[in-house]
Amino acid sequence: MLSNLKLIFFLIMLAGAGGGFMYVKNLKAENEILRLNNSKLNDAVDEQQGLIEQMQKDIETKNVIMDQLRESEARAKESARLTEEKFNKVNASGERRDIGNLAISKPKSIERIERKREQQRARCWEIAQGSPLTEEEINATKKSQINAECPVDANPNYIPY
Repeated sequence: MLSNLKLIFFLIMLAGAGGGFMYVKNLKAENEILRLNNSKLNDAVDEQQGLIEQMQKDIETKNVIMDQLRESEARAKESARLTEEKFNKVNASGERRDIGNLAISKPKSIERIERKREQQRARCWEIAQGSPLTEEEINATKKSQINAECPVDANPNYIPY
């Protein structure tokens, strides 16, 4: 009976050692899986950091573009205001300028003026679409030298007087 009891204790100890061995082996396998998952998470965090930095750069670029658009809008509004002033000009006697009557009484002059204005408007469109300014446009400081259709955009050095 004592030997049976020793055998039972031995088997219990052997089962405990086997269970402990299997438990440690299972822990090592789980540890390896967790290490691989941690590596993947670190890679994902690095990728997300890169995306966040790219988004911040994109936002800065967008803000620069928005500032440029606001400046361009302000210049266009100024050009429109100047054009509005030209057409709503009041002469010394208090009468508004009537382009229709001028066209009837002086057709050649109006044709010449309109041809020049059409060329100036075409140049304004070119500038608005990104065409660089010429030296003449940059250096224009007198009213007779400027593009009267869009002086703010076409003649940056011109100061109205």
